[in-house]
Amino acid sequence: MNNAKMWLVVSPTVGAPLFLGAIAVGSFAVHLQVVQNTSWVADFLQGVPLGTGDKMSAADVDSSKLKVAKASYALDTVAGTEVTVILPDGTHAKVILNMPEQHASHQADQLPLTITR
Repeated sequence: MNNAKMWLVVSPTVGAPLFLGAIAVGSFAVHLQVVQNTSWVADFLQGVPLGTGDKMSAADVDSSKLKVAKASYALDTVAGTEVTVILPDGTHAKVILNMPEQHASHQADQLPLTITR
């Protein structure tokens, strides 16, 4: 045992339960956070299809209370379309919108694409 001298300072009758208790408390804390911060656990425990709670919570949103951000201007750049957004609290944020890259395409009437070196 690498830390055998530790037991000269801490009695094994105190140290071992303290160590195992710390592991138990840490495990309980992690599991509690998983149950509180995920929606699928409640669905699983209630026996309903997963994602049902997400749909219900999305339906509960009152759209009249939502604040809308406004785009100030958009500028096409090499990286994509750069949009400056003015948030409801007056702060500014820059967003870059990239178009998805198309590396290869295949039509139904064409032979499959073959890549060789």
